Amino acid sequence: MRYGFIIPSAPDASTFAALGREAEEAGWDGVFYWDGDWGFSPWVVLSAIAIRTERVRIGAILSPLAWRRPWLFAREAASLDQLSGGRLIVPLGLGAVSEVEWEMGRTRFGEPVDRRLRASLLDEGLEVVNALWGDGPVTYHGERYRLEGFELTPKPVQSPRVPIWVVGAWPSRKSMSRALRCDGLLPTKLDGELTPDDLREIAGFVRERREISTPFDLVCEGQTPGDDPHRAAEIVRPWAEAGATWWTEAMWDAMDDVPAVRERIRQGPPRLA
Repeated sequence: MRYGFIIPSAPDASTFAALGREAEEAGWDGVFYWDGDWGFSPWVVLSAIAIRTERVRIGAILSPLAWRRPWLFAREAASLDQLSGGRLIVPLGLGAVSEVEWEMGRTRFGEPVDRRLRASLLDEGLEVVNALWGDGPVTYHGERYRLEGFELTPKPVQSPRVPIWVVGAWPSRKSMSRALRCDGLLPTKLDGELTPDDLREIAGFVRERREISTPFDLVCEGQTPGDDPHRAAEIVRPWAEAGATWWTEAMWDAMDDVPAVRERIRQGPPRLA
């Protein structure tokens, strides 16, 4: 089991970098941020963290690829993978839609909210990104995107690609099939709250159906008390036993409380042994 910490907020990029450095020193395996149009650029934040760290994996949990130009996303990711020395992870999803945006039929920035359309954009976006990370010019004719002999200059350090994690809604076969083509899954549940038993089923599904031989991560998110190691282990252990390979510590209730975030970072990740 590896442990990541999602930094929910900071007043400036320098603070993000400092928190990332402290997370590495405290023994966390990954440092993550998030990708929202109203917050700091994840590329700037993660670049700052990359420069101040040497070991931890980095990424934005998560990027709404359906609302991003995939060729620009591929360029930024490849550039950051180079800067970090091959430590980038790319978690992707459809994007969060508020009640107001559902009623409007679009996001506040004019992006589509229709789930089928976003899923189509995500699937084609994944194809474009993967193609551009490969060798040679790319010609792509899809329903949503078209590229004509386009070649991306920066290539990722990691091979065959930067690891891609995607959100998957269990037990949707279409959603899970998308995950099988990638390198990791951030699982949710179509009806109700995800349980360790659900994750165990998902792990079995992946073992039986995935045709790619590269490593595959099951990524769970939650919050543990840093001042109670026994309780923290109790929270994480069922997920680890069910097949989780990553636990990401999320303090979404501390968006404006940098001291609390720093304290939890310094307490270090949960330990099962």
